[in-house]
Amino acid sequence: MKIFKHTKILACLMLTGFLLIACKEEKAVVDENLHTADVIVYGGTSAAVTTAVQAKKMGKSVILVSPDKHLGGLSSSGLGYTDTGNKEVIGGLAREFYQKIYQYYQKDATWRWQKKEEYGNEGQGTPAIDGANRTMWIFEPHVAEQVFEDFISENEIIVFREELLDRSNGVALTDGKITSIETLSGKKFEAKVFIDATYEGDLMAAADVTYTVGREAGDTYDEEWNGVQVGVLHHQHHFGEMNISPYKIPGDSTSGVVPGVSTEYPGKRWEADKRVQAYNFRMCLTKEEENRVPFEKPEGYNPENYELLARVYEAGWDQTFNKFDPIPNLKTDTNNHGPFSTDYIGMNYDYPEASYERRAEIIKDHENYQKGLMYFVATDSRIPEKVQNEFKQWGLAKDEFKDNGNWPHQIYVREARRMIGEYVMTENDILGKREVPNSIGMGSYTMDSHNTQRYITPEGYVQNEGDIGVHAEEPYKIALGTILPKKQEVTNLIVPVAVSSSHIAFGSIRMEPVFMILGQSAAALAGLSIDQKKAVQEVAYSDLETELLKEGQRLATPEKKEK
Repeated sequence: MKIFKHTKILACLMLTGFLLIACKEEKAVVDENLHTADVIVYGGTSAAVTTAVQAKKMGKSVILVSPDKHLGGLSSSGLGYTDTGNKEVIGGLAREFYQKIYQYYQKDATWRWQKKEEYGNEGQGTPAIDGANRTMWIFEPHVAEQVFEDFISENEIIVFREELLDRSNGVALTDGKITSIETLSGKKFEAKVFIDATYEGDLMAAADVTYTVGREAGDTYDEEWNGVQVGVLHHQHHFGEMNISPYKIPGDSTSGVVPGVSTEYPGKRWEADKRVQAYNFRMCLTKEEENRVPFEKPEGYNPENYELLARVYEAGWDQTFNKFDPIPNLKTDTNNHGPFSTDYIGMNYDYPEASYERRAEIIKDHENYQKGLMYFVATDSRIPEKVQNEFKQWGLAKDEFKDNGNWPHQIYVREARRMIGEYVMTENDILGKREVPNSIGMGSYTMDSHNTQRYITPEGYVQNEGDIGVHAEEPYKIALGTILPKKQEVTNLIVPVAVSSSHIAFGSIRMEPVFMILGQSAAALAGLSIDQKKAVQEVAYSDLETELLKEGQRLATPEKKEK
C-alpha cells in the first residue's frame, strides 16, 4: 500500500460578499518507499509463504518481504526428498503444499524425462506418491517453486524480492513494539505484527531479541545429546576405525595437516561451544544425457583439498552413491554421506551472525568446495576406476536452477541463530519426557545434527564430531511459546523458523514440513493478535487452538487429541 505525503489537493479562498473560489491544484506526492500492511513477513522460505497465505486467509493485508529472488527456501532448492517423519501429523497448508505437488505430477506434461509408471515411488518411510491421500512427498525443485508461486498468485500476495533488511538501523521499536522495518534499498514497511521467517533469524536479532548460536552444555537443559559429542558415532558420517592420518605426510605430525582438519582441541563431551552443524547444497543431478551438465573445474580448484577422500577410498570405503536419492524425471536430491562428502565441515561457524558480504563469501566457498569435490571424483586418478566410471555419467540437471548455472539457489542453513523465547523446546520434549503445553503443530523426525567439526584424536587419527541421530518414538507437540519472544522484549514479533529450541531439539524441528506448519500457526496468531488488539503473547491459547483446528492443523496424534 502506497502512502500519500500530501492529501490536500485543492487550496481554496473565500472572499467577503460573494464566494470566490481560487483553486490551486497541488500534486499528490507518493512515497514510493513506504508500504503498510497488517502483517509484514520477512523471509523467502517455505514458512514465509505459508505465513503470508494464512495471514490473507485471516482477512489481513500482508506483504512478503523476501531477501531472496526465489521463494521456498530449501523446499524449492534441491531438498525434494522430503524429511517427512510421520506424515499423518502434517496438516494445514503444509499438507496442501504436498497435495499441490501431487496435482502437478498427475499431468503427463510434468513427466518429461521419465514415464510416471517407471518412477520408483519410494520416499523416506512412505510412498513418494500417496494416491489415497492425494499427496506427493518427493519432487523436483522447479515444481516446488511453481507451487509456492501458485500460493502467492492465487492469494494475491504482494511480494518484494531481493530486499535485505538493514540489520544495523532498519528496525524501529517503540515501547516494546516494532513500528517499521527498512531494507538496504531504502524501502520502509510498517505493520501491526511482524513475522521473521528467515533461516538466520535476522529480523529477530535486529529487534534485540535474545538468541543463541551453537550447542548448549548438556546440563543447561538436562540433555544427553546436546553439547560436544566426542566419541559418539551415529549414522555413517565418520571415519570409524579406518585410522586415517590427518597429516600431509601420513603419520608425520611435523608435516602439517591436510585441508579440512582442525588442530584445535575438540572439547569434552557435553561441553557447550559455538560450533554450528555443517551446511551444504542439495544438488539436483541426473544421468539423462540430454539433460545433463558435466561437472566442471571450479574457480580456485585444488585437488589437495580432497586428500582425505582419496585416503578414505584407499582404506576400502565405497558408499559414493548412497545418498543419490531418486526424485521424478531421472534426477536426484543428492545429500552428504560418509566421512568426507558434500558437508563443508567447520567452515560456517561465523555464518549466523555474519554480515551479508561475509555470508556471500561463505556461500561461494561452499559452492567451490562442493563443485571441486564433484570434479575431483570425476577426474582424479586416485578415485577407484569403478566409482569414477559411474560418477562420470552424472551431472547437474540442465532444466533446474537455470538462472544460476544449474546450481541450487539456497545453501542448506541447517541451523543458525535460535531464539530464547517464552518456551524452549529440548530433547525432553522431543522424546516425550515432559508434557508440551499449547500445541501449535507437531514434529516427528529424528533429532538429526550433522557434524560440527573434524579434529585429530589423541591417537593421531582424523575423526568427525557432532553427527547425532536419535529417534523420537512418537510424534511430539511443538509449544506456542517456541515461536514467541519474551514479552518484555517485543510484543508484536513472531518467529516460526529460528525458533526457541536447544541445538539438539532443533535437529528434529528444522524440517521443511514443520517450518510450513509453524509459519501458518504464526500467521493465525498474528491475525488474532490484531483482531483482539493484544500482544502476541496475550492471545488466549484456546482462541488460537480453535483457529488452527479449523485450518486443518494437527495438534496431537489421533489417540491424544486436544480437548
